[in-house]
Amino acid sequence: MSRPDSPAGEDLVLVVDDDRTMRLLARHSLEVAGFRVEEARGGQEALRLVEEHRPSLVLLDVDMPDLDGFSVCTRLRELSHARDTPVLMMTALNDVDSVRRAYEVGATDFVDKPPNWVILSHRVRYMLRSSRAMSDLRSSEAKLANAQSLANLGWWEWDLTNGAFFCSERFYTIFGVDPQAFQPSYEALLGCIRDEEQFSVRQAMDEVLCSGGTRTLDYEVRRREGSRCIVHQQTRVTLDDDGRPVFAAGAIQDVTDRKRDEEQIRFLAYFDGLTGLPNRRLFRDRLDLALDAARRHGRLASILFLDLDRFKRINDTLGHGAGDALLKTAAERLETCLRSSDCVGRPGGDDSGPLVARLGGDEFIILLGEVRHVQDAARVARRVVEALIRPFIVNDQEVTVTASVGIAMYPYDAEDAEGLLKNADAAMYHAKDQGRNNYQFYAESMNATAFERLVLESHLRKALERQEFVLHYQPQVNVGTGRVVGAEALIRWQHPELGLVPPMGFIPIAEETGLVVPMGAWVLHAACAQAVAWQAGGKPPLRVAVNVSGRQFAQTDFVETVAGALERSGLAPHLLDLELTETVVMEDAEENIRSLGRLKKLGVRLSVDDFGTGYSSLSYLKRFPLNALKIDRSFLSGVPGDADHVAITTAIIAMARSLRLDLIAEGVETEAQLAFIREQGCQEFQGYLVSPPVPADRFLQLAQVSVLPSTPPEE
Repeated sequence: MSRPDSPAGEDLVLVVDDDRTMRLLARHSLEVAGFRVEEARGGQEALRLVEEHRPSLVLLDVDMPDLDGFSVCTRLRELSHARDTPVLMMTALNDVDSVRRAYEVGATDFVDKPPNWVILSHRVRYMLRSSRAMSDLRSSEAKLANAQSLANLGWWEWDLTNGAFFCSERFYTIFGVDPQAFQPSYEALLGCIRDEEQFSVRQAMDEVLCSGGTRTLDYEVRRREGSRCIVHQQTRVTLDDDGRPVFAAGAIQDVTDRKRDEEQIRFLAYFDGLTGLPNRRLFRDRLDLALDAARRHGRLASILFLDLDRFKRINDTLGHGAGDALLKTAAERLETCLRSSDCVGRPGGDDSGPLVARLGGDEFIILLGEVRHVQDAARVARRVVEALIRPFIVNDQEVTVTASVGIAMYPYDAEDAEGLLKNADAAMYHAKDQGRNNYQFYAESMNATAFERLVLESHLRKALERQEFVLHYQPQVNVGTGRVVGAEALIRWQHPELGLVPPMGFIPIAEETGLVVPMGAWVLHAACAQAVAWQAGGKPPLRVAVNVSGRQFAQTDFVETVAGALERSGLAPHLLDLELTETVVMEDAEENIRSLGRLKKLGVRLSVDDFGTGYSSLSYLKRFPLNALKIDRSFLSGVPGDADHVAITTAIIAMARSLRLDLIAEGVETEAQLAFIREQGCQEFQGYLVSPPVPADRFLQLAQVSVLPSTPPEE
């Protein structure tokens, strides 16, 4: 209520919000509209100011740190002077339970936060008008008629002891019935209500008749002339000492205009003003619901993100009015090009099924909440492209635009709304790259892999300085003695978040970016230093093998890098085995012969890794200063059962013998494979039969014993 000393027409609104910005915006909006404003930063301060200033209305935030809005509203209704003060709750919580709770604690109404400030002042003014009308109704019968006229209010009374039912004149006007023909009764009142709502209204009335007290509800009345009228009813039931209902009274109000305003507000909040299609906010809400349903029922869902190609030229040449007209026609085509089962969301429409929305500008999006097959989304996209390529008539001129459509599928492309929107957008740009006027499905390689590689590359560049790399060593074993004679050093990335990343997770990126060169240099120095550390511990000298990448080998200072690693570590050159793949060695054979010759002069050992998978020329192979060949694991995988693999492996071993090269078999995993290479005269092997790559301390334990379960006696 207004204070007694308030000037006429100047109502005081108490704004309660812990957000200073929201308070300032509310104050500005309300003061411009002619209201006085007081501010409270929290619930406790609000209760104090209500006592001091007796505001006409309280604009109350729900979420506050000291005392939330629900608690404040409950306390207000316990104060005699504030029991009927309008409380407009302002909340960002849009779930049904929060709205229901707001009404249960006595809120008069609620608005979404942040509200439309222009509409808010009208809402406040209307609430104050209704509040005063209800106050006048309760204060005296003299004011009742005036209140009914101002607020379009009527009333009815029902004496439950004798069944007598009375109605005010305004009741007949609101319900659109003839006082002479209408026989007042509870059943007659129910008969005026729309058929679909009669059951719920009867149920609500039965509940309040049993419990007593007050109950409010809205329902739609069927008027004789066929017009639509929405009534807000507040019912109060009095019980006798035995708990039996003896009297019921109802105040009714025609709220058709208010509901129409609310629908308009809802339209502005959830629908695009130009095309009438749902906007981004409503689309996002519906997308979340569709994904929840898809998860529960284990089905597919899809979104189609489309953009009108070269739409800007329409605005630039014909003007924005022409562009708006084209957008409205495009929206209509999007509606009609969908099948009858592909219903489009509209105000008051069904909330289930497909939905098309305008996101802004010339961007539209379609939600297909139930998709049986991926092809279903493609069929809709094809219809969209075909519908929009037809010429448009704008300002009596024929213009043509096309559409690029991107498709993202749940759960294949993403499992949440943000991921689907992002990926559908990426697919749409991919459609533009493919020449426009087409649709494209999202492919993960388009951006997910690129993003992941970008992140990994960024982390990879910092991994060396952060000392995140470690070396694991796989034993190389003498076939005859079963003793470990060497170790292949293999890099691993100890990522602080991803854990131990295997080589295939980062080596290809390192190759592409050139990071493999400093990584390779680190491996060389670390492996040489480890080999020397093993010797310093009193162990026999062990050979250490290091893989050399093509980019690393191609560096002009690679030989100097190797020499520096040997010099810094103090490792004897013959204990370092550099492994190069067959492809790298043969890439520029003449130049590589010279480079390998320089390495050979250092005294290091040179081996060809993965031999048999490339295209080595035997004439060149004879000229390379090599020490050993390593048989690729792909050949041993079929030994001894696969005749072709046996033949190839036997030929490689025979060639190595003819060239007087040592032979190391990779990927030995079974006793049968070991028996085969032993029979063929292969000198060394490595593989999971003995051990996978292991840290340096574990490798040292293996190097101290014979690692084979049984070895034949040496001849």
